[in-house]
Amino acid sequence: MKWIKQGRIFAADGSKWWARSYALIPTVDLISDAVLRIYFAALDEDKIGRIGYIDVAAENPKRILYESEKPVLDIGDLGTFDDSGVNPSCIITVAGMKYLYYIGWQRCERTPHMLFTGLATSNDGCCFQKYADIPVLDREPNDKFLRSAPTVLYDGTSFIVWYVSGLEWTTINDKPYPKYVIRFACSSDGIHWTSNNHICINFQNEQEFGFGRPWVIKDGHQYKMWYSIRTIPSPSDFVPDYQIGYAESDNGIDWLRKDDEAGITASDSGWDSEMVCYPCVVDAAGKRYLFYNGNRHGSTGFGYAVLDA
Repeated sequence: MKWIKQGRIFAADGSKWWARSYALIPTVDLISDAVLRIYFAALDEDKIGRIGYIDVAAENPKRILYESEKPVLDIGDLGTFDDSGVNPSCIITVAGMKYLYYIGWQRCERTPHMLFTGLATSNDGCCFQKYADIPVLDREPNDKFLRSAPTVLYDGTSFIVWYVSGLEWTTINDKPYPKYVIRFACSSDGIHWTSNNHICINFQNEQEFGFGRPWVIKDGHQYKMWYSIRTIPSPSDFVPDYQIGYAESDNGIDWLRKDDEAGITASDSGWDSEMVCYPCVVDAAGKRYLFYNGNRHGSTGFGYAVLDA
């Protein structure tokens, strides 16, 4: 697998009150054969994230057709799980309704934040209503610390989600960070989930300590997953904070990591020279696209690459 980079698509220019900086976690919905809608989170002056979108041409995603003036999803009430920020993670269509699964942020005192999964729905993809002011993926005995950044697939009768699961909080370079893996859960309605203790993507070495938002597609009879591998930089041999990994599965539960086949790395210079992260893979206009963030987890915006046929 080899991805040919096409460059950056979008970064916040600071002109909107809710989008002073960043454009992170690109999350794509196929609006039509000609249009892709890319949801993203931007930050205001207080570093609080809200969700907006751009529409782009399917045959050339660098051609922006429309940019939302207002957020399509705002933060929650004070004290709720998403009162400090909302980020998109996955969007699917069920019986004509858009289901937007999002990351809810809540700032804390002893750790920087808590992250759990919310759900918002929409008829048109332009204005979303939250299902509830509590998470749909909340704490469980095996998921005590965070349960977020989901990707959901729906086969017409049932739902399956792959999500980031926190194992513990640890200290790296005198700062608290979560250690997190990728698990899965199943549902009949996309709201109430049944999970277990199975880990889909786990650490391969001591340098790895987390996996960012997984993105899963079903390609024929095979599941394919792209994700961000978070590593501890070594003073003698620098490793980017995030790089994109890849895995395959026959059943969606047991995965074989094939990170060497991910086919994309940081550039030598420019907006994605420090890291590549938060991949989103979509088929459109006869091509397979990979949308992703670059430096500093999205402060330089997002771009895309095309699979080399």
